[in-house]
Amino acid sequence: MSELLTKEEQKDLLSIARETIVGFVSTGKVPVFEATSPGLNLHSGCFVTVKQKGNLRGCIGNFVSDQPLYLLVQEMAVSAATRDPRFYPMKSADLTDFSLDISVLSPLKKAASVEEIEVGIHGIYIVKGSYRGVLLPQVATEYGWNRDQFLQHTCTKAGLPQDAWQGECDIYIFSAQVFGE
Repeated sequence: MSELLTKEEQKDLLSIARETIVGFVSTGKVPVFEATSPGLNLHSGCFVTVKQKGNLRGCIGNFVSDQPLYLLVQEMAVSAATRDPRFYPMKSADLTDFSLDISVLSPLKKAASVEEIEVGIHGIYIVKGSYRGVLLPQVATEYGWNRDQFLQHTCTKAGLPQDAWQGECDIYIFSAQVFGE
């Protein structure tokens, strides 16, 4: 994915996400921002990842958006910090030590074959019936997975057997511009 956002826009989005989490956890209110930069007003999907001491603390996102990117970042930042069902909602004590990553997504593309998946370039979204699972492109790289392992872990995340990707399911791929603090 080509670089959609400038370094300055990336820095601005990270600042907006951080101030939104701190504001929401501290006061229950989402701070209001205005963004005039073109990149911050793109209509693109994104995921916000919260980490504490280098470990995952929350990660929530949307593939599409009908609102400007900076507003989706705010919404996903609040959700990652307080609504990820894998973790308790962040409290004031958690605000002293956390870091953020933001992944701005390309549109989803249905893969004709798993051979299209490039580890480190593509994220995977698997759908089978009511089961759904997504892993961002950087996850496979962080864990040193090959394509099969990446597919297996995405199936597991969806609540499916590890080999479900070899059967009847829809596999979508996407790329992301990933940046963090």
